[in-house]
Amino acid sequence: MQVAPGHSLVAPSTLRSQALQLLHEAVHDGRLTAREALERHDRMTEVKIRLLGDRVSRRVAFQLAQELSAPSTVPCEYLAVTRLQADALVALDPALAILADGVVPTAGLDDLAR
Repeated sequence: MQVAPGHSLVAPSTLRSQALQLLHEAVHDGRLTAREALERHDRMTEVKIRLLGDRVSRRVAFQLAQELSAPSTVPCEYLAVTRLQADALVALDPALAILADGVVPTAGLDDLAR
């Protein structure tokens, strides 16, 4: 994936654990072999992403979860990072995109390359 010059990918630090969990589930369900999952993990770790997990982003995530009556703070961490970076959220997960509506600006995957 190419990111437009002057822009960087930013995500909450939980991204690593969530990605690892998805790979594990794919192996457990028989959709991937362990070798395939580990190869994807290696490729994933090569993507340059700035991960945030500081006190402020966690506090904003908690506050957003309260405001939105969200059952989990995990998706709110993405909203918090987006808000704190004054940027737009690119969400492939429809539930996250719905949660983001009216909270932070959203953008499409194609917008990353512009």
